[in-house]
Amino acid sequence: QVQFVESGGGLVQPGGSLKLSCAASGFRFSIHAMGWYRQAPGKQRELVASISNSNSTDYADFVKGRFTISRDNSKNAVYLQMNSLKPEDTAVYYCNFAVPVWSSLDLWAQGTPVTVSS
Repeated sequence: QVQFVESGGGLVQPGGSLKLSCAASGFRFSIHAMGWYRQAPGKQRELVASISNSNSTDYADFVKGRFTISRDNSKNAVYLQMNSLKPEDTAVYYCNFAVPVWSSLDLWAQGTPVTVSS
């Protein structure tokens, strides 16, 4: 019943911006910490950013200062504003629970691909 639907990805030039959206359903959204993950070809999935149920945020070093995670509990939605994009940001981006016990479950959606290229 738990579902995530990511959107907003696309092709963008280096230095450009994108805003990703995630619509969540099937659980009490407001009490869970949520995260954005990404997986690039030949690399393992990695946590990009997370946001707690009290809106505290945490970012991977490689996106700090460029990306901003936010949530809207009234819409069961998580967002990732990505600025100053680099080619190495190219990956499929996923949303999921930020807590490992839940993100380890087979709940991954299709993700939304982001390609940063000139």
